Amino acid sequence: GNMYFRGQGVTVDETEAVKWYRMAADQGNAQAQFLLGLMYANGRVVTKDDAEAVKWYRMAAEQGDAKAQFSLGDIYATGRSVTHDDVEAAKWYRMAADQGDAKAQCSLGGMYFIGEGVPKDDAEAVKWFRMAADQGHTEAQRFLGYIYAGGRGVPEDDVEAAKWYRMAADQGDADAQFSLGEAYVIGQGVTKDDAEAVKWFLMSAEQGNDRAQFWLGNMYAGGRGVAKVIVEAVKWYRKSAEQGNDNAQRVIGALYTYGQGVTKDAGEAYKWLLLAGAQGNESAKKDYTELERTLTSAQREAGQRMAREFRKVQSK
Repeated sequence: GNMYFRGQGVTVDETEAVKWYRMAADQGNAQAQFLLGLMYANGRVVTKDDAEAVKWYRMAAEQGDAKAQFSLGDIYATGRSVTHDDVEAAKWYRMAADQGDAKAQCSLGGMYFIGEGVPKDDAEAVKWFRMAADQGHTEAQRFLGYIYAGGRGVPEDDVEAAKWYRMAADQGDADAQFSLGEAYVIGQGVTKDDAEAVKWFLMSAEQGNDRAQFWLGNMYAGGRGVAKVIVEAVKWYRKSAEQGNDNAQRVIGALYTYGQGVTKDAGEAYKWLLLAGAQGNESAKKDYTELERTLTSAQREAGQRMAREFRKVQSK
């Protein structure tokens, strides 16, 4: 089955791979059972069927297959084709984590951190995150950064936080790249360095991180670490705003109000300020209240209509 799946010695043929996986799975081979479950979960060659995936995952998991145990934990955590059950999820994550599965260790750490399926326990969360992080698991490395920055379960240590952010960031984790950029802007755990901040914000922003896009806008608007280029600032603010970032929406609204980097447009300004205000952004609420005094009824209606249309597109 593996040979057909990978195309080793034969032409890749997933249908043939499934046939052999099923033969092995029917004879009790745990790895084949897990792989067959994976095929059903992803709908590869076979019709996607979460219930069938659970059946095969469970068979493999009960034989001690760590990947199947982790997958079963995920299914209970999300309630996919089974009743959502965090306690059951934690049970399967623990079985896999005890065998050294980094994904399961990170997930179990998350459950202890939040208190889902297990009692909330920061020290226990740190233990499992560290096990996963030491294996190179990027999400666990990022979470350890958060934990050291906030001093939960460990003494607060900004240098240690930056260390873990960097490990995850170097592996391409967009959220860690943003956090590392933020650390350089503030000078928290690292020497303050705007150019280095821009480098990490750009990496994160190009992966779609809305907070990094907003901060990159700030850096271009203020000429911090880069040449001041308001058009480039607008580009990044807009990308962030279009993802729903309320701070970016508020700034874009202000830019349209005063015609900075964009053509002055009261209706467009009102739209973005309304969107930001609807998310609880107090500065935006103040801004659109002041702007309303200068708007015609047609401009107000246009802004409200554009805001409704934006929300409709976002909700799809």
